[in-house]
Amino acid sequence: MNRQSNHRVLKIAVLVMDGRAIQCMIKKLSETSATLEVPNTVGIPEIFDLVIDGVRRPCHAVWKSATEIEVKFEWGI
Repeated sequence: MNRQSNHRVLKIAVLVMDGRAIQCMIKKLSETSATLEVPNTVGIPEIFDLVIDGVRRPCHAVWKSATEIEVKFEWGI
């Protein structure tokens, strides 16, 4: 099995959805996915854009807890 390597990072990013934005922390990052820490996942839709280093990337949530979201990117880095 060929798995993408997740790298632990601490990087600020912004979730953009429905005309609003929420700052988050990226905890893990790979070419195809990321684990995000947010103040609260309530109200965050399944599909949104993530802005990393000024680049806006469409993604969708595949897992959520109270303060973390794992996302898959619609296209790679």
